[in-house]
Amino acid sequence: MRLQTAMIVGISMMAGALAPAQVAAEPKIYPYPSAANYCPSGLQPITIAGVICCGTPNQKVSYQSMMAHPVKKAHKARYYQPTPVDYSCMPGEKGCR
Repeated sequence: MRLQTAMIVGISMMAGALAPAQVAAEPKIYPYPSAANYCPSGLQPITIAGVICCGTPNQKVSYQSMMAHPVKKAHKARYYQPTPVDYSCMPGEKGCR
């Protein structure tokens, strides 16, 4: 029982030591591509947490290009024609469809 309690205390202390590194991490600030720049001098349009505002980006690529999916392989559409139905059988004859 004591070994289990010691393990829980050890794991919680390790998680407590790593938590400040996660909290202190800088948010990713992406540049926002726009034709007009209405921000004060020295600042540019940025995107942070989905909001567009003025600031200095800390990422090289825009959020839209970072979230873009990789190029997918194009699939050619396939068209199937139904098989012709043989209606040459007489009504009531066995083996016909």
